[in-house]
Amino acid sequence: MTYRVCFVCTGNICRSPMAESVFRARIAEAGLDGLVEVSSAGTGGWHEGDGADPRTVAVLEANGYESGHTARQFQASWFSHLDLVIALDSGHLKALRRLAPAPADTEKVRLLRSYDPAADADPDVPDPYYGQMDGFEECLEMVEAASPGLLAAVRQQLEGRAA
Repeated sequence: MTYRVCFVCTGNICRSPMAESVFRARIAEAGLDGLVEVSSAGTGGWHEGDGADPRTVAVLEANGYESGHTARQFQASWFSHLDLVIALDSGHLKALRRLAPAPADTEKVRLLRSYDPAADADPDVPDPYYGQMDGFEECLEMVEAASPGLLAAVRQQLEGRAA
């Protein structure tokens, strides 16, 4: 049975597609690509159908990640087939938990930086959209820093299913 992870930011053109791309690469490196499905979405639908922000694409490609992406809006009905919903900031966390149809679905929502043991007191990956390129690079650093912890958590869930 496939384990499904969805990353969620505001418009699904900056942070969440970046996290999706990085985590998909980590899953492939771990040999889990047949067991884990990775996707992303936004809390809003302003950019539905658009590609990722060109700055996101540039940062991903400069660091060896794939960048193909089409933005979409997160739907409450998705909770039924998702195992983990990763919010990129506290606002997304609250919005997603409000959308959750059941308490069990609320438990599926986690902050990305909660998987980074070295993360500072601010749990959010800041939105780089209105800034310069360095904001996108910082976003990538935060996503990469949280990915090993997230991968370990997903691996643990997969092992629990196999037991």
